[in-house]
Amino acid sequence: MRTESALTAGPGDFFVAQPRQVLLDAAKVCGHFGPPTNPRGKYMSLKRRQFITTAGIGALGAAIASPAIAQSAPEIKWRLASSFPKSLDTLFGGAELFARTVAEATDNKFQIQVFGPGEIAPAFGVVDAVQSGQIEMFQTAFYYFWGKDPTFCFGTAVPFGLNARQSNAFMYQGGGIDLFNDFLKAYNIIAYPGGNTGTQMGGWFRKEINTVADLNGLKMRTAGFAGAVLSKMGVVPTSVPGADIYPSLEKGTIDAAEWVGPYDDIKLGFNKVAPYYYYPGWWEGSAMLHLGINLDKFNALPKNYQAILKSAAAYANGDVMARYDALNPAALKQLITSGTKLRAFPQPVMEASYKAAQETYAEINAKNPTFKKIYDAYMAFRDDEYLWWQVAEYNYDNFMIRRPK
Repeated sequence: MRTESALTAGPGDFFVAQPRQVLLDAAKVCGHFGPPTNPRGKYMSLKRRQFITTAGIGALGAAIASPAIAQSAPEIKWRLASSFPKSLDTLFGGAELFARTVAEATDNKFQIQVFGPGEIAPAFGVVDAVQSGQIEMFQTAFYYFWGKDPTFCFGTAVPFGLNARQSNAFMYQGGGIDLFNDFLKAYNIIAYPGGNTGTQMGGWFRKEINTVADLNGLKMRTAGFAGAVLSKMGVVPTSVPGADIYPSLEKGTIDAAEWVGPYDDIKLGFNKVAPYYYYPGWWEGSAMLHLGINLDKFNALPKNYQAILKSAAAYANGDVMARYDALNPAALKQLITSGTKLRAFPQPVMEASYKAAQETYAEINAKNPTFKKIYDAYMAFRDDEYLWWQVAEYNYDNFMIRRPK
């Protein structure tokens, strides 16, 4: 599959999910770019070189006159604050990959230094820091900012929403990027997708969940929309930064916690303090990360630098999802071998959760027109997607999962 821009990328590449205009914008970039470096081996070096070449960010520079190159390639240094621990090479690593790609595409003239939580901004303070101009960029999951406006959640995940591929389709082809950035203008921010975890796990529990009643009084670390829905079933939602989840579970400050999935969760050691691992995380059919930029700073950039930022974000978006798909299977095997008890949420719990989600949507829509504007577009897109998904994708996956081994 290829876009209209005559890409040479193979079926494992992310280009099929990128909008044609992003690649066309990237093709306008001026400048000479050195060969990409290689953080994860020869294969990734070839993939990134292919990215820069097919996006039109490389060889075109040779055809541009030297004065034009100099004018369009100023030396710029920015700072980016991530909401995610440095120990997570998937999440935090996505921001690092983005910054490296920007530097390589500009011959190191545009450098973005990436910081962990608390170094230049708190994990949940990155939006305020970028909005005020204190720093230029952030990497975050927008649903952390539910308290500012529930509309933020559409930038990451909402209960019983889109899966990862569908989220990309909505953002890149369904008008989602423009809708969301219209909302972000009030915060002086522009943002682009910068990663996805895929469908997340339901979390780690210190006790089994057999009925809806078992949720009553449960103190659970969860973020954004999920907390509002779970509270309708008696859960006490608690906001805890990723780095503080382990000690909170260990001390019994919380009874359960959801984070991401096997690869990240085992790195943080949650299996050592909570034996039951539930699925699916119905509040995160996918969880999209965003790279947010101060709007004034973005608008002041040369057009070619703006195009590089957008293309580098799209590259990181695909790479983060690919890493999760590649790394989660082995991590899940390791968890099960070490004694983790894998459990599916009982059907009555799923049905009660869906009912509570619809009630919560109705309450928010009734008082928040900004939320409703994106909700209407998002849910219409979701319903159409699942009309198609149930035909080929679902039946193929269903057979492959149950095929004779």
